[in-house]
Amino acid sequence: MSLRLPSEIVVERFLPTARAVLARALAERGLTQREIAAHLGVTQAAVSTYVSGDPDLEERFSGDERLRRTVERIADGFASGSTGGYEALAELLELIRAFEDRGPICAVHEEEMPALEGLGCDLCVRGADGAVLAEREALDAVRRASRRLADAPATIDHVPNVGTNVGTAVPDAEDATDVAAVPGRLQAVNSRVLVPADPEFGASQRVATTILAAMAVDPDVRGALNLATSDALLDAARDRGIDPLAFDAGYEDRDERLRERFRERGRPARVCYHEGAFGIEPVTYVLGETATEAAELAVELVEGASA
Repeated sequence: MSLRLPSEIVVERFLPTARAVLARALAERGLTQREIAAHLGVTQAAVSTYVSGDPDLEERFSGDERLRRTVERIADGFASGSTGGYEALAELLELIRAFEDRGPICAVHEEEMPALEGLGCDLCVRGADGAVLAEREALDAVRRASRRLADAPATIDHVPNVGTNVGTAVPDAEDATDVAAVPGRLQAVNSRVLVPADPEFGASQRVATTILAAMAVDPDVRGALNLATSDALLDAARDRGIDPLAFDAGYEDRDERLRERFRERGRPARVCYHEGAFGIEPVTYVLGETATEAAELAVELVEGASA
């Protein structure tokens, strides 16, 4: 693994870009290269490169409206004499903190340290506390589960018209905002299952409701996904020794009704389903300790149903 600190991104990529953009803004305001060099703490030769040459700018920084607004404020203050180095430093540090909070510094950091890619990392601003680690684990479980479903050719025949969603809750989840899922849901398009976006918390109400109902009976069952109900899918579950649990399709008080059905059984069902109702498509939920585990079972079922 390539170990890169975010501070390295700031020093090697952000700072040269910010200096170049600020140098050009100051030159536009009539400051000499010597005056610009004094403000930026660099040599006059460096300013010449910034202003007249072809400096290597990181476009994810230079093209960001927040950087442009910050540079304009600092440049106006330097030009008028109303801003000193302390104030300018405060402006830039505030911008860096914003860029480190799932912003462009994160994007560059992920590119240079691939182990961070797709984690929604906010390590710089929140630290390595247990809650953050639990959130990352939930997001990662949903990401892996989505890929597993998308990579299984048999999945496409079992994606409902409303789409398939995949979710994992953090421990002690209380509502849908504590459940990571896929915004927009997985969709069957042109013989492929597409994953439209990286997972986010609060992205699925229905899957979250099922997970929270399961957790009320067994806190270890924190993952679920939905597929289209079919006899073949339910038969595939029975072939694996799973007794699918039927429940009413209505949305009203669904969480309470599911909890009651799970309590009656003594544990959450690994497969539960409804046959639909007016305006409600028949859907089957596959559950597991995480979305990853639910996805492995789901792939077994769709492949069994297609055999």
